[in-house]
Amino acid sequence: MSKVCSICGKGTMSGNKVSHSNIKTRRSWTANVQKVDIEIDGKVRNAYVCTRCLRTMKKADKE
Repeated sequence: MSKVCSICGKGTMSGNKVSHSNIKTRRSWTANVQKVDIEIDGKVRNAYVCTRCLRTMKKADKE
């Protein structure tokens, strides 16, 4: 599964995991993406969308 949002392009971020003894090791955070049916150019298709974009789309549907 691709961990990249098809709308905003949000993907994997990297940084440091810091232990109690302040030792730093590299780690990564993956975007919270969900597989949903969205309409793109008049066609309904499956896409991976991050939860922030889902929330924004839900707000736009209410208006």
